[in-house]
Amino acid sequence: MVKKSKSVELGKLPELGDVPENMIAQVIRAERFGEPSTAFQVESVQTPEARSGEVIIAVMAAGINYNNVWAARGIPVNVIDERKREGEPYDFHIGGSDASGIVYSIGPDVEGIEIGDRVVVHPGYWDADDPWVLAGRDTMLAPSAKIWGYNTNFGSFAQFCRAQAHQVLPKAPQLSWSEAAAPTLVGATIYRMLHGWAGNTVKENDLVLVWGGSGGLGSQAVQLVAAAGALPVAVVSEESRGEYATNLGAVGWINRKDFTHWGLPPHISDREGQREWTTGARAFGKRIWEIAGERRAPNIVIEHPGEETVPTSIFVCETGGMVVICAGTTGYEAVVDLRYHWTRQKRFQGSHGTNDEQARAYNDLVCKGIIDPCRGQVIEFNEIPAAHSAMSRGENVFGNVVALVGASSHDEGRE
Repeated sequence: MVKKSKSVELGKLPELGDVPENMIAQVIRAERFGEPSTAFQVESVQTPEARSGEVIIAVMAAGINYNNVWAARGIPVNVIDERKREGEPYDFHIGGSDASGIVYSIGPDVEGIEIGDRVVVHPGYWDADDPWVLAGRDTMLAPSAKIWGYNTNFGSFAQFCRAQAHQVLPKAPQLSWSEAAAPTLVGATIYRMLHGWAGNTVKENDLVLVWGGSGGLGSQAVQLVAAAGALPVAVVSEESRGEYATNLGAVGWINRKDFTHWGLPPHISDREGQREWTTGARAFGKRIWEIAGERRAPNIVIEHPGEETVPTSIFVCETGGMVVICAGTTGYEAVVDLRYHWTRQKRFQGSHGTNDEQARAYNDLVCKGIIDPCRGQVIEFNEIPAAHSAMSRGENVFGNVVALVGASSHDEGRE
């Protein structure tokens, strides 16, 4: 498609198929790494072109996720330098791993997608020519696998984004633009955590512990556990968040502030410290029994806080069960007491992103209305930096925050 306009005002759309030469974006540069409120700045940059197997999407709304808190800080990975080492010429990062929008341009070798399609984007990204992918193996385990809008440039925090065609999924027609942009990264991630690890996939009547049960990941986890006929127990930090999780399907909730044993357990040589920590962990496990109505432990624990909670997760998990983790928002240096790990044959499984099959299965549940996207606060484009700062402080506690980009509060996008 030949570009016609130089640029278009934020909040407006050009003629369908007309991709402007330049676009407005929330941009991170290495010299600004640090606090997200200042690392992001609005700039005008050249709009990317659709390469083979890719599409350009006019972004209507973009979801806010913790991965671009990390991108703004430049830790644990400097995503700009990482891409430059791979040969990318750009010295900036445009993040955003959730998008709803309209297809505006289609690159070569793309089938099944038309200009004008209303879509969402899932975050799994990989090289189609990767031998691992060509061999038909799990694409998210491929050496080339990345998270779109974090490891890749030209995510959803701009008027236009660039995605691989296989990432593009139909937008649920009953959802507004902002609702549709809210859940895909967290929802597809949780779907993989629950259904992706043979031997420990969620089953009917399983007990599943969900950390952060009212947040973006947790709100999707509670629903997906319940949809599988299993029993989600949410961990939250106050009653209102527990009630929110209960309304989504949790069979009960635990206030983590009732306990003080969090973090790294003392070394075994510290007998008194070990006794205090173990007493706290056992009390936490007993609270799970009270909710379950019987003395049983979680078959699966959905982990993402990391350093503060992993020791407890391993402790309370059922023998032969699985603690599955997709993040480390409280830190990466988790300690596992191997006495509760190897002798009870528990699985500590890392999980990252989603493959196409899992993303489509999740999106089908959203399209059928089985899963609520749990859209939280809706913000304006210029509030994206502050929203990431608030997320880093743990202030975004209900569902998924969404920024309007091409859509307005009056342009709902429902069909």
